Amino acid sequence: MTQVVDDSRARRTVFILVLAQAFLGAQMPMIFVVGGLAGQSLAANACFATLPISLIVLGSMLSATPISAIMQKFGRRAGFMLGATGGALGGAIGAYGLYLHSFPVFLLGSLLTGMYMSAQGFYRFAAADTASDAFRPKAISYVMAGGLLAAVIGPQLVKVTSQAMVIPFLGTYLAVIAINVIGSLLFLFINIPRPIPPSADAPKGRSRWELITTPRIAVAVICATVSYALMNLVMTSTPLAVVGCGFDQNNAADVVTGHVLAMYVPSFFTGHLIARFGVERIVALGLLILAGAGAVALQGVEIENFFIALILLGVGWNFGFIGATTMLAGAHDASERGRMQGLNDLIVFGGVTMASLASGGLMNCSGGTPEAGWTAVNLAMAPFLALAGGALIWLLLRPRDVAA
Repeated sequence: MTQVVDDSRARRTVFILVLAQAFLGAQMPMIFVVGGLAGQSLAANACFATLPISLIVLGSMLSATPISAIMQKFGRRAGFMLGATGGALGGAIGAYGLYLHSFPVFLLGSLLTGMYMSAQGFYRFAAADTASDAFRPKAISYVMAGGLLAAVIGPQLVKVTSQAMVIPFLGTYLAVIAINVIGSLLFLFINIPRPIPPSADAPKGRSRWELITTPRIAVAVICATVSYALMNLVMTSTPLAVVGCGFDQNNAADVVTGHVLAMYVPSFFTGHLIARFGVERIVALGLLILAGAGAVALQGVEIENFFIALILLGVGWNFGFIGATTMLAGAHDASERGRMQGLNDLIVFGGVTMASLASGGLMNCSGGTPEAGWTAVNLAMAPFLALAGGALIWLLLRPRDVAA
């Protein structure tokens, strides 16, 4: 007799997380559209234009382990509320930095914004907490699909707010504050059981070193890091490249809209594809599509090239990152959740931090022209795609019982 699995709680949780991803998540495309442009207007050296984006990712990296530990001890709601608080404070300090025309103050706001980015990264894991094995990849995929509305809301809010006040971009950062304050109310309705504290004689699970040296976990982390870091590397430079190549801020916002839509639209079926074809094949497909994005970008700097390259970049990130997340979620136990998920996001966002730091330097300080900088950004993808692809092939060639 087939056992019927009740995923009703998981489905309710997914619904709330989808709303949070859509509404609260809108602040990320907003900040990624204007952060580099605002940084360029404040920084004394154009090479540091994307430093605000880098500080957001650095803040996310630094807060990943503490937020994961808070969630492990006090539950997901506490961590998500803390992330929204960080987002609101980051928006407020960023707005104040713009008002003062102070790059250091603006950077401090960016660092605090990273707390929200870190907490948002745990939405996908929260979706899997109460889901059955069969529903887990779909739950992760659906939550990521909530970014579809964020992809529309965020850049459109930029168009309305970026020049709405005398100080450029100030209105955008004030809107970010409102999004965090209002959106945090969603978490009052979330119902994920708080982890039960282990008894003294309960299994402690693997150490961080034992976890990260497990072949399947190691490859999942590598593929997630490469997928996310390369997406960030290219997306961070995109507004600078679009404007630098003769187009305007609205064109840049439209390209980012297309990119973020491409990041999340596939999520409606990514989980089904993983269930049907296997997670390794979907991750491999994601890496191939990321390579295709770089190839298209290298063909020219017409607006069509930007649109097609950034759409491919979004789809490749979706398959690579959701696939790697699914691979990781099935490779550790509940007792190891806080330890492993925090370590994973520390590594992932560490890689993303390095990518965003490199992005501004490659874009503005290599070759002397926007076109040359854009070429350098996209060529930089190649060695990291080779690393992730090689790691995945290595895992597939290992015996299943050894790789698990």
